Amino acid sequence: MTSRFTLAAHILGMLAWSERSRGRPVTSEEMARSINTNAVVVRRILSDLRRAGLVDTKRGVGGGVTLARRADTITLKDAYEAIEEGEELFGRHPSGPNPCCQIGPLVAELMEEVYGRAERALKRSLQEMTIAGMSSEIEVRFLTNLKPPVPAEASGSRTRVPRGASVTALPSGPRSSGAVKPAGRAAKARSVG
Repeated sequence: MTSRFTLAAHILGMLAWSERSRGRPVTSEEMARSINTNAVVVRRILSDLRRAGLVDTKRGVGGGVTLARRADTITLKDAYEAIEEGEELFGRHPSGPNPCCQIGPLVAELMEEVYGRAERALKRSLQEMTIAGMSSEIEVRFLTNLKPPVPAEASGSRTRVPRGASVTALPSGPRSSGAVKPAGRAAKARSVG
């Protein structure tokens, strides 16, 4: 399994949150900022999610990405299969065991059985979590962990923000110190997504 699955889950969660809280599409640039990656990486993942029928995209003014189905009908298993299709969950012998060895092929056979059970268990677990459920659980965790930041002036350094919370930079200028502050409820687009 690659990190692409984690990024896909992040994208789907962000889309569910945006749909529920803001009622508007999310751009690949917004997703890239939340994930802390390049928009090109996001677009490649979106391509796989679109092909699997999980997201819709609209170009132009007011465009962006939305879920193609209700969030409570999309599971993490759907995302896993869209992104990791054809990829092995566990690495195998690069060239197979030596066929002249009496033990090697038996080890490989046994490990295939173990890997098969593990992959089935993973898929069962992923099937149990919908994107709506994931988004709700993340929102609860966000609200539970939310603590007011320590002002920059009081700490003598940068503002401290709760672990996992997203932040927005204030514009620099005569009225602003350029400090970082929590974005409040709007931060959920970046932290929940």
